[in-house]
Amino acid sequence: MTAVAVLPERRARWRRITTDRWAVAGGVTVAALLLIALAAPLLAGLSGQDPYTYHLDALDDSGVPVGFGGGIGSAHWFGVEPLTGRDLFAITVYGARTSILVGLAATMVSVFLGALVGVTAGFFGGWYDRIVGRAIDVLFGFPTLILMIALGAIAPVRFPKQLLVVGVIGLFGWPGIARVVRGQTLALKQRTFVVASVSLGAGSGHVLRRQVLPNLAATIIVYATMLADRVAVMHRGRIVETGPTSVVLRTPSDPYTRRLLAAAPVADPVRQRSRRAALAASLAP
Repeated sequence: MTAVAVLPERRARWRRITTDRWAVAGGVTVAALLLIALAAPLLAGLSGQDPYTYHLDALDDSGVPVGFGGGIGSAHWFGVEPLTGRDLFAITVYGARTSILVGLAATMVSVFLGALVGVTAGFFGGWYDRIVGRAIDVLFGFPTLILMIALGAIAPVRFPKQLLVVGVIGLFGWPGIARVVRGQTLALKQRTFVVASVSLGAGSGHVLRRQVLPNLAATIIVYATMLADRVAVMHRGRIVETGPTSVVLRTPSDPYTRRLLAAAPVADPVRQRSRRAALAASLAP
């Protein structure tokens, strides 16, 4: 009876997803990004470029890309990187691998730790809740970027930089979701179905698994998408800047990031010329 009832429910849920145009569009976009990341060597090979070769002949004397849109042409589909002349299309498709790996892995670590700490602190309370609250306050004020840069400088050359980024973001990114999950758990503890389960003798593990966590799923999923919206900028093997994508794109703090964004092509030719002029001025001795 249970299996027969669950099957139509799953079919109905899948039908709701497939009939939602926005859900389908999002799924297609994610699948396309994953496909690009997997086929990075093939796509870069089509353009005849790789992300490591320096094309200094594509730069002028000040290190600014020569030509329209930052050096866009048949040889360099997305143009070239300022100062180095590396092909931006190859950097983009290869960088998709690192971005997806770091984004998913760091988000999974942060969500797991945050959900675990938040739900247990909110459900059990007491001295454990007070310790978790103080730990969250400390981590919120901890300079994560400085630690990441310092670790990148002292880490051995053979140590994978992606693992370093995942570790730092994952271990220091959980306080936000822990605080949100804790607040939701405190509210769920007072709900009638949770109080009834406890009154009937249900154990803490059963209540957490069957009553609390299922009702926290939507909150955790939404917050996980917010955690994934982060970017880390690396230059010469070191992390120079990290933060939410909107903040890094609008107000970059590192000179390398500012030069990289200034060289990106834009549709407005007047704005493009002003950005190129600002880039040339920033590279001037």
